[in-house]
Amino acid sequence: MPEKGLSMHGSQAINKWLFFGLSVLFIVVNSIFTFYGYYVFSLLPLAFLLVLLAFFSLEKIFFVIVFFVPVSLQLKEFYPDLGLNLYLPTEPLLFLVMVLFLVKLLLEKDYPKKILLHPVSVAVYFNLVWMAITSASSSLPLVSFKFLLTRLWFVTGFYFLAVLIFRKPDHFRKYIMIYGFSMVIVIVYALINHAQHGLINQKAAHGASDPFFNDHTSYGAILAMLIPVFTGLGSRMKSNIYLRVILWMTVILYLVAITFSYSRAAWLSLIVAFLVFLLIKFRIKFSLIALTGILAILIVSFYWGDILMKLEKNRQDSSTSFSEHVQSVSNISTDASNLERINRWTSALRMFKEKPFLGWGPGTYMFQYAGFQSSREKTIISTNFGDRGNSHSEYIGPLAESGVLGALSFVILLVTTFVTGFRYYNRNRGNPDAWIALVASLGLLTYAVHGFLNNFLDTDKASALFWGYMAVIVSLDLYGTPETETAENKESAK
Repeated sequence: MPEKGLSMHGSQAINKWLFFGLSVLFIVVNSIFTFYGYYVFSLLPLAFLLVLLAFFSLEKIFFVIVFFVPVSLQLKEFYPDLGLNLYLPTEPLLFLVMVLFLVKLLLEKDYPKKILLHPVSVAVYFNLVWMAITSASSSLPLVSFKFLLTRLWFVTGFYFLAVLIFRKPDHFRKYIMIYGFSMVIVIVYALINHAQHGLINQKAAHGASDPFFNDHTSYGAILAMLIPVFTGLGSRMKSNIYLRVILWMTVILYLVAITFSYSRAAWLSLIVAFLVFLLIKFRIKFSLIALTGILAILIVSFYWGDILMKLEKNRQDSSTSFSEHVQSVSNISTDASNLERINRWTSALRMFKEKPFLGWGPGTYMFQYAGFQSSREKTIISTNFGDRGNSHSEYIGPLAESGVLGALSFVILLVTTFVTGFRYYNRNRGNPDAWIALVASLGLLTYAVHGFLNNFLDTDKASALFWGYMAVIVSLDLYGTPETETAENKESAK
């Protein structure tokens, strides 16, 4: 017995000296890195703790990642000359989660088949498989496979893992509140930053949320995605009056923030989501909606020439006046932002015409579109090198990068999700959690509308909500109704 105690005492002593030695080594090495201006090394202990947490609990690290998403920073903020760019700390953690999730899946082989075979999941496979095929045929394979890898860790973490976590609806509430309250940090920072130049200064809004968001359009898109869900949370939170007050104050803050984001696409997307909410709330028949839509298309087609002439006469540029700023949405004559979008879209369509089936490769648009610009379509913010961003469309961009099936796969993914979400809500209005399917679908709808004018799915900010909303819709569809909350649910949870 004494020998055993002595051995244990000796082992503890070794551990203490090892801990002390590693701590001293870290302090010395970190001091050297700090002296030469490399401050990121100071975050190594936190990174180690997060990696350790990921090994012990994928669920806990999932929520940690969600908190970091709104406040994540790009690697280029620290090393602008580095060829590689990642969102820190979220993307390295998502890569780790993807590896651990796949290893766990291969070893345990217990992932529920009904999730794997759900129509939304099948649509996800179609999108990813076609992206992989067009990456192999890409004009810049390294760029495309890096783009594909990024999409994979977003989908793995925020969809396939999230579907399991959201089997308990309270976990979705936790997820959205963690994301939403973390977003408050960014909003407060952006409003303070913006106020220094005047909140009615539209140009100051463009960089007010930097470095957390590249520009006001991505910032506005995320706010638009959050507003329907937080409105639903505030309406449904009746048991805790204090939390309900906080939720409604958060909604008001979001509305203030999106107003001063000056993002016209975000405003438009919220209006569309609200109109769809009214149609669903008052149970307007789909056949009537479809007939109205067809008539509207026919009328627009018949009077297209007159409409185009009217648009060309609109010379209202972006403005600090809200009414004038809204009016500038339809200005396709002088507004530089609108004209540059048209330049990007027409460049993408020319790229599509040259490679209509396989495209140029995922993620390659920004490296290839320069040569497809027309001199008469260039604007004051265009460059000859085409080095200022992407296609500004989640629909036209894939046409250029992955061909007709690439764009079609994205549309199918959205349509399948909306059908699932709205159908679930309509069939289960009495279910206390049915509202989650409605607000998640509406939040996703804001991005689908925004996607006509911008594209942000290569960022962690948009991907966390985009794939997360899909995950909760699928989870509710499979586990949310009273009939499936019994033995089948318990069996799948094992």
